[in-house]
Amino acid sequence: MTRPREVTVDTPLSLTRARPRAPFAVTFDGRPLPALPGQTVAAVLWTAGIVSWRTTRERGAPRGVFCGIGVCYDCLVTVDGRPNQRACLIPAAPGAEIRTQEGTGHDG
Repeated sequence: MTRPREVTVDTPLSLTRARPRAPFAVTFDGRPLPALPGQTVAAVLWTAGIVSWRTTRERGAPRGVFCGIGVCYDCLVTVDGRPNQRACLIPAAPGAEIRTQEGTGHDG
């Protein structure tokens, strides 16, 4: 029986000393929510137990994430005053102001 070969992996020094970045806060409809670096807006909302954050134009039906890859546009939110942002694609940023979007997200 042969003995398994020993394998060594060189890990860059930068990876061995990497530290996770600190959590931060965003607001959703004025309510502060915790967020982690690398999370999308949708992930922050889901983590907080929020699964619906938009209503449809005609019937006002609730919507949230459906496809999770930016194709369906069900997860639209207003971020820092910009409507029609896909929550599943937008990275959460410290201090971001996220708001529920009604219909098209445009006034009038």
